[in-house]
Amino acid sequence: MAAGSPGPVVPPRYAAALGGDDPVSVMAETPDRVRRLIRGLTEKQLETKPARGKWCIKEIVAHLADGEVILGSRYRFIGAHDRPPLPGYDQDAFVERLGPMNAKAADLADDFAMARAVNLGLLERLPAEAWDRVGLHAERGEESIRFTVATYAGHDRIHLAQIETIRTGLFPKAGKRRATRRSAKTARKKAAVRR
Repeated sequence: MAAGSPGPVVPPRYAAALGGDDPVSVMAETPDRVRRLIRGLTEKQLETKPARGKWCIKEIVAHLADGEVILGSRYRFIGAHDRPPLPGYDQDAFVERLGPMNAKAADLADDFAMARAVNLGLLERLPAEAWDRVGLHAERGEESIRFTVATYAGHDRIHLAQIETIRTGLFPKAGKRRATRRSAKTARKKAAVRR
């Protein structure tokens, strides 16, 4: 990228999802948000597709985990090499062929959290100038680490919203039962204290 060149613009959809929030903070929060969104759902619910040709929640979580592994390699190639090639990948082939339905969603969420933690550690230790180094993406051209982080923070938010929409649309009572039980338990404790 030439000095003074602004570089590629984060796709509008991802920029809108990110808003003005710090992308690294968003990325740090995402694994816990995924865990909260899948909590209380059965594996069968997590494997229920919202519509034909759409990913189920478990596939979305697997996609986030797979994408994080790809991101980690991109950060490392860009940070260490001069204008390295960055291959694209077929996200649908990853979901279809890498066996997410053979894993528990909680394990996939743990895989995602672990890969994300490793990558956030790298981002913390990179020298400031590394954030503007670029790689050459096979489909999109020059991409810096800064651009990639902002794009994928927005990507996180879009998939979190997608998971939440599936959860509330298909399983609206899943979270309410737990909340009702918790409320009843809290009420019993308060009644016992008053006695």
